[in-house]
Amino acid sequence: MQAKAVAKYVRISPLKVNYICAEIRGKQVDEALSMLKFTPKKGARELYKVLNSAVANAENNLNLNRDNLYVAKAYANDGPTMKRFRPKAKGTAYPILKRSSHIGVVVAEAE
Repeated sequence: MQAKAVAKYVRISPLKVNYICAEIRGKQVDEALSMLKFTPKKGARELYKVLNSAVANAENNLNLNRDNLYVAKAYANDGPTMKRFRPKAKGTAYPILKRSSHIGVVVAEAE
């Protein structure tokens, strides 16, 4: 059985979050949560919330045991990009892309 949770439109680049996702993928849930708690990145804070939500979904909706759960999938996909412009010399403009991401975590029960 698998339980998942998704946070949409998080204002952080998916590239930055995917580095942290790679660290927790395949780990036991409690180990992944402790890693995220002490990782000094903004993406780790958001991923911590999503992982907690996925664990709560597994416990409350599917009646799975927390001790047997592991992180089956962790990903950050592209969300919409806000396009802004910064004035530059000689009347030109420089584009600024403010990226957002959709962060998802799937936890599964170990056999």
